Amino acid sequence: MSAVVVVGAGIIGSSVAYHLARRGVPVTLLEQGPAPATGVTGDSFAWIGGSGGHWPGGARDLREYVRADYRRLEDELPDVALRWTGSLSWADAPAPDPLPRPGQFRIGRSDIAALEPNLRHPPRQAIHTPSDAGVDPTALTHALITAAKAHGATVLYETAVTSLPVTNGRVEGVLTSSGLHSAAIVVLAAGTNVPTLCEPLAADLAIAASPATLARVAAPSGLVKTIVARPDFEVREVRDGELLLVVPHVEGSAAALAQAAQDALQHLKTAFQGSDQCHLLGYRTARRPMPAHGPVIGYATHDRSVYVAVMHSAITLAPTVGRLIADELVTGRPVSELKRCRPRGH
Repeated sequence: MSAVVVVGAGIIGSSVAYHLARRGVPVTLLEQGPAPATGVTGDSFAWIGGSGGHWPGGARDLREYVRADYRRLEDELPDVALRWTGSLSWADAPAPDPLPRPGQFRIGRSDIAALEPNLRHPPRQAIHTPSDAGVDPTALTHALITAAKAHGATVLYETAVTSLPVTNGRVEGVLTSSGLHSAAIVVLAAGTNVPTLCEPLAADLAIAASPATLARVAAPSGLVKTIVARPDFEVREVRDGELLLVVPHVEGSAAALAQAAQDALQHLKTAFQGSDQCHLLGYRTARRPMPAHGPVIGYATHDRSVYVAVMHSAITLAPTVGRLIADELVTGRPVSELKRCRPRGH
């Protein structure tokens, strides 16, 4: 197959580059930042399965493959290790918890306490999803890039794409701060930056930047055992001694955001015994790409020279999407699993 340029070294671009390189495709991965996962990927809660999440449009068609693809990555990449802790979620009383889906179970207070022994006041009931997991998104992205390079991929940082030059009506690669990188196909996986690079997608990505604030918290190892999704916050252990805490987003000043992070930390301390020594390591707001109709994956030009991959939740879907995109580009045949993810008009 001819050369491919992938734009964006977040989790999606890195997964696409890895799966292409593994199949022998000459691939160049370009990133405007100094390292991979410096954008929204590094600030993701990275809840794999996301039983409390939203699966719009074609995301529902990909859902069934997610766990198997993550298990496959664990086998292929020795540095990838997920925390298959399961999740617990519950709503504010008296609002009813959502009905369990296949693989979920409604459990009572004693079972909740067994799963989360440090929880001060377990709710009367919660939804337990044993197969849910969490991953360190930055470590995963680094592992994908390391493996892609081992299979021959070229990876360039601090290389911003400025335009997609066209010759005889066809995109011939990308123009960057370091010059032209020629390619038969350009894959745009740069999140909220994609509409500026590919104007025909502006309508698909009209709702493209949803803010989310994530705090990192130093904590006693094992304080939180599962992925906990409470009405007032979500929290999980990303690595021993460090928690990820979702902070309810507030618009306004830096001081207001700092106060929101402190408030979320206080909620955590109130909820979990043994948390007195917990303290903030930092917090940051990222603007997630949120296509209005679900993932946008497929050729963005009729000459098939530009391919786009933008979605939420990118962390959950990355291994599956990377595999399917590689299948599609290598074989030249559309894969049925992506049928409902296509850019409109393609």
